[in-house]
Amino acid sequence: MAEAQIILSHSRESGIVAIASGEQYRWADTALAESGFQRSDGGAWHLPPGGNGATVLGLVRCAQRHRTSVHTSSRRYIGDAAADLARQLPGTWESSVELYSHPAWQEDLVPWVWDSGELGRALQSERIPYAAILTDTVNGTTLLFIERPGSHLDYLVGAFAPEGFEEGYAGPHAPRSIAVPPVPGQAAKALTDRYLPAYEQAVHSHQTAAIAAALDEIGGEHETWQTMVASGRYSDATPLDAAALGTAVEEFLDQSWHRFLTVADHAPPLLNRCSPDRSPWPEDAAALSRLTDAVLDARALLEGVLQGSLTLQERRARAWPAIETWLIDGERFLRQARLSAPHPRPALPVATPAAHTTTAAARPAQRGH
Repeated sequence: MAEAQIILSHSRESGIVAIASGEQYRWADTALAESGFQRSDGGAWHLPPGGNGATVLGLVRCAQRHRTSVHTSSRRYIGDAAADLARQLPGTWESSVELYSHPAWQEDLVPWVWDSGELGRALQSERIPYAAILTDTVNGTTLLFIERPGSHLDYLVGAFAPEGFEEGYAGPHAPRSIAVPPVPGQAAKALTDRYLPAYEQAVHSHQTAAIAAALDEIGGEHETWQTMVASGRYSDATPLDAAALGTAVEEFLDQSWHRFLTVADHAPPLLNRCSPDRSPWPEDAAALSRLTDAVLDARALLEGVLQGSLTLQERRARAWPAIETWLIDGERFLRQARLSAPHPRPALPVATPAAHTTTAAARPAQRGH
């Protein structure tokens, strides 16, 4: 592949759109600028009003002088495809376009894409010079939409890891991306009927597992700490004096607090979804109420810490009751959470394509260059 390429596609609103790509993509940028193309805020180039085939022919000649190859895509501009899909999805979705002109930029996506399927593999093995981002403005779900490598028609859709998730590509709970056809209504139906329910179930499973692991770690450390205090000795039988005991208490409280932040992050949506009255254990309602209050207390403590209104000693003293509540009632929560899988979305009828305006391309901060 040439060190610099220009990819041309057609947009119903902008006409001919050009995207520069390759390790020497700036050569392509120079050829586009000299040929009369104008650059948009998102980085793509387009012909100004009055531009025509002669301008494109001039671009080909100019590109040759700048050691840049010109390719015409068989697909329409990805921004149009993504915008039409966003319009067909249930709820309120926005679309934007991201350019990965230099091959290294594409690598930045890999840690953030939460996928165990073809999309994740393609990002690591295929050249992806551009993509579209679909964002559910209400629920925060963010999808990556790319042209499927090796196909002249289909697209691949997968998700970015939700905020607060440490999992990325090929994580144990990562959903599997799907291929969708170029017809927006059919693609939206595939996402609504298949992918989004699987994604929501994956989020639910990850959050439940993360909370269970955090509570298990805190519980294990609590038992070790209790044994050490009762014996008056460290695990290696070294005597534990008063000063050392105080230090051990502080270390235990600090470690427990940091692990408990995982619970505070992930528990609220799961608690909201729990319905103990419709479960085999309706008596869990009281425990869930206590757990909800404990999470609210912990989040308020965290806010106080971040604002600097709480000292370390105050946080240690006030955090433990919330943590202890979860150690006592955590199993009740987990059995309720495992019963409260997300409800399937209603089947979406296939609709005809509709126009939708693409929002300005904006690279999320965590993937910025």
